[in-house]
This record gives sequence, C-alpha cells and structure tokens, in this order.
Amino acid sequence: MALKVLIVDDEPLARMRLRTLLGDCHAPAALVCGEAGNAAEALALLQREAFDVALLDIHMPGSDGLVLANSLRSLPVPPAVVFVTAYAQHALQAFEVEATDYLTKPVRLQRLQHALQKVERQRGLASAPSPAEPDEVILIQDRGRTERVPLSQVLYLKAELKYVTVRTLARSYILDGALSELETRHPAQFVRIHRNALVARRALRALEKHHDPEEGDGWAVRLHGLDEPLAVSRRQLAAVREVLAA
Repeated sequence: MALKVLIVDDEPLARMRLRTLLGDCHAPAALVCGEAGNAAEALALLQREAFDVALLDIHMPGSDGLVLANSLRSLPVPPAVVFVTAYAQHALQAFEVEATDYLTKPVRLQRLQHALQKVERQRGLASAPSPAEPDEVILIQDRGRTERVPLSQVLYLKAELKYVTVRTLARSYILDGALSELETRHPAQFVRIHRNALVARRALRALEKHHDPEEGDGWAVRLHGLDEPLAVSRRQLAAVREVLAA
C-alpha cells in the first residue's frame, strides 16, 4: 500500500523535484495526493483529506513549517511530518515538534526513502521484520590475543596518533587501523563528528554548547552511558544535527 503524501513548499521547482524522487521510491511506494505552497493551503487540504505524511519546507510566506507542524498535531488523524529544508540549523526545533525525520536539500533518493520507511514503521504499515543479521565485530589484537568486540557495543572511535581508540561502555581498546577505513566500512553505524572521531549514531544523546581550552567555544555531543563530552567540529555540525533529529 502506497503512502499518501502531501508536499508543502513555496517553490514550484522544489515540489517538482520531490514529486520526481517520490516516483522513484518503491519500498515503500509513495503517492503524491496533494501539494501546497504555504501553511494555509496545507491546512485547507488536510481538513478535507487524510495524508500519511507531510513533507514540509520551513521557510515559507506566512506561517513557517515549524508552526504548521505544531498545528498538525491537533488534527484528529495527523500525518507524520518530515521536514525538507535547505537549513540544517532547525533540526533540534523539528525534533521538539515530534518530526519523524529532517532532510536537507538537495535531497538524495536513498535518504528520502529511509525517511518514508520510518513513517511506515510508525504508522504500523510495515511488513514483518526480516530475521536479525549477526552482529558485526571489530577484531582487536592485543599481546598475542585476538578479541571480537561487537559493533553494537562500540560508542565511539577516536584517532590517537598511530592508532584508534575503540570505546565501549565497559572499557577502551586500542586498534591498529585508520579511522577513514572504519568510516567507509560502517557508514550506517557511525557518523563523523570531528576529523579525529566517529560516534555511534544510536548512542547520540544530546548536542550542547561546549568550551574547549584549545579550540575555544564550540559544540560537543553527549553519548548514552558516558559522562565525557566529545567535541564536534563546525564542519560536521549539520550532519550531527540531522542524525539527532532522525
């Protein structure tokens, strides 16, 4: 069953691009059943028809997408909300209005399809889950001993001179390897927060202001189960916000 989609964006070209991408989505399929150029038009459509998901821009004439998303929660059967915007800095506000996902333009097909899969799961339309795959592991060589550390237990990976620190809730390990290689091998599990650090997406708890004695004022993330903050570079800030919003 295809998801019924409402597109809300004041730019006709942006709406057309989303229609094209949605036409290429197959798991789940998506059907564009309405379009609006502003919040007022969107509310009028939603009062006449129910939608599974609303793809909302944020900066629009009149009420913005955040205000619209908050209004939608009062509907008898509100659609899931996925923000599609050129501005990454609103991700935390989107999370506060219970958005299902937050996509930044230009939107990639794979990222849009992932957002629709989240909508499908939330609305109970997904098929039965496939059997769980065996957990991937990182092999740690230590004094002639090889230890298998499940990837699901790793909280972060941090480059330290010629080696990588592998941190779990219980302890730290030393891995003789390259951070870039681990990032390439496990993109679904980790997000880069700094040139020297990857963190587990599932472990991200909060993003907060942080003062570093060497780098000055900036941002840091908190991970579930750890007290220590990890610095986030300005270059990676948008990516971290997107993961938190998702």
